Amino acid sequence: MFLSYLKDMRSWILFFFLSLFSTDLLLWLDRGINVHINSLMYVNVFLLTFFMVFICWRYYRETAYIRQLEILEEKLETDWHEALPEPLFECDERINRVLQSAGVSFSNQLNKDRQNTIIQDDYIAAWVHEAKAPLTAMKLMIDANKSSPSIFKIEAEWLRIFLLIDQQLYISRLSSLESDYVLDEVLVQDVVSVEVRELMSWCREKNLAIETEGLETVIVTDKKWCRFIVRQILSNAIKYSPRDGIIYITAHTEATGHCILSIEDEGPGIPDHDLPRIFDKGFTGGMGRLSNSATGLGLYLAKKVSNQIGIQLSAISKKDNGTILKMNFSLENDFDQIRR
Repeated sequence: MFLSYLKDMRSWILFFFLSLFSTDLLLWLDRGINVHINSLMYVNVFLLTFFMVFICWRYYRETAYIRQLEILEEKLETDWHEALPEPLFECDERINRVLQSAGVSFSNQLNKDRQNTIIQDDYIAAWVHEAKAPLTAMKLMIDANKSSPSIFKIEAEWLRIFLLIDQQLYISRLSSLESDYVLDEVLVQDVVSVEVRELMSWCREKNLAIETEGLETVIVTDKKWCRFIVRQILSNAIKYSPRDGIIYITAHTEATGHCILSIEDEGPGIPDHDLPRIFDKGFTGGMGRLSNSATGLGLYLAKKVSNQIGIQLSAISKKDNGTILKMNFSLENDFDQIRR
């Protein structure tokens, strides 16, 4: 910071040296003034020393306000403008007034944005609930006409609409996930089987088989949000699986006590250069662009929710060799630490 201060004060420093040089030159050229060279050097050294001390003192004084602002920046909060340091100079007082005015404007705008977000979330939640009513009626009509040959295609399209609307409902709840978070001991089978049944019409459409193993394991998690993660992963596996393929869903407990739930498909896999980006918002990859049906939200939401409820989500894939999504459930005491 000291070098920056010297750079800012370069015009004053230049003025001092020019004044000193002009004075020395005047004393040297004026024959009417008899000044010994040693005396002139002594005066120059004295003035330079005094000037350096003066610069250091002014640096400490004039940057005190900036140093206090930097300390405030390290613990910045929404009401930062109320904790501004005391000004030492008039320019500091003007800066304080500008920052306080900007802080008040920022807080007011932030409150307005929050209110608009709350209204928008409430509207989306209400719209989703209203949209679910006719979808429920449509489902009843589909179930009543299972004998019709074309009903399976209609049911598959109905499921796409239902899942999109349900996904939107979960998105609107993400901001309040902490207040909608309940840990409990859950059987993996109870989480997976419900989602498999929900997506069965897609599986029938592509004649997919689902093989399970080890789902009798008990985990500690939030059942509703865990189901949401499984749904995003499983729907992706179905989407990219080849016709007549198999999806493997397995669970096992490691030596550390952690439970690993794996969902593996026989799809085209993910290239190495795309694998680190599959959880990024909006990323669809090469296959997503070709199918033109990917939104880039499924795995992003799954990752976001898993981070918030203490599940480690990871992917293993090679191009043309399928994809494995793994959900690592922490030990019970790890969950307790997350909640605290």
